[in-house]
Amino acid sequence: MSASCELLALLASASVEVSSHGHQLAELRDNFAAGIDVTITFLPGDNFRSNVETARALRRAGFNPVPHIAAREIGSREALNDCVARLRNEADVRRVLLIAGDVAAAKGPFKASRDVAATGLLQAHGISDISIAGHPEGHPFVGEAATFQGLQAWRDWSRENGIRLDIVTQFCFEAAPILQFLHQLDTRGINLPVVIGLAGPATPATLTKFALRCGIGNSMRALRGQIGRFGRLLVDTGPDDVMRGLEAAPRAATASIAGFHIFPFGGLRKARNWLRDYPAAAVQQERTSTLAPDPEKCAAVFRKDRAQQRT
Repeated sequence: MSASCELLALLASASVEVSSHGHQLAELRDNFAAGIDVTITFLPGDNFRSNVETARALRRAGFNPVPHIAAREIGSREALNDCVARLRNEADVRRVLLIAGDVAAAKGPFKASRDVAATGLLQAHGISDISIAGHPEGHPFVGEAATFQGLQAWRDWSRENGIRLDIVTQFCFEAAPILQFLHQLDTRGINLPVVIGLAGPATPATLTKFALRCGIGNSMRALRGQIGRFGRLLVDTGPDDVMRGLEAAPRAATASIAGFHIFPFGGLRKARNWLRDYPAAAVQQERTSTLAPDPEKCAAVFRKDRAQQRT
């Protein structure tokens, strides 16, 4: 199977994101089949009670809740213990995404996500999978050397503690920073699975707003190029260029990609439509390409992996 086929197949099980307030659950049920991972954001001003309630509602609806745990938002070790215990007992949470949090000053003893992991409370409550954030275009407040040293420390920690660990990347608007990030991980021996974050279809104006909020850097030029290409700001822009760039890369360059995560900035329905339509269009394109190794096999893989998804 070609590397392109393998990446397309991973889109069938892509995770998506909802807010901690739970108001998107009806839209989620209308557009996505049960069984996928759904991350629950934690933004400044949110509270862990909402995250627990939303996780519980997601589990009841048949989804796998993956709440963000924001280290700097946790007031004490006792508060962390209570939160994780409730997530585990009330929503059967087994995977969490650890982030530092977007507040400048920590509200308690945890300044970084590794501080949370070091407590041992996640393992004590049966959390078996942990995701951490990756920044292909660099972290706005952490230098490159320190970033990869931190990821090496995470790799060692996961081995020592027997915890499955993966990296979920921030979205970009072109493939080059992602491929460079994967290359850096490989050359440094950081052999962790990587889930690639994709910005779901939205207008360039909406994408620009979220990109500025999230500290997206150089690949903004790719978004500006798309604005120029389409000539107006009202045309939805999806992550097609990013996917095509990843598909065109050598198989070895994308070997660590374990899945995709959609940031549904334009809404869950648009994200679902893109996840449904893009692979079919890509398979059709391969059918007409002399470089396609076996488009029939690629199409068969795609149909099998999409069979359980809603049309």
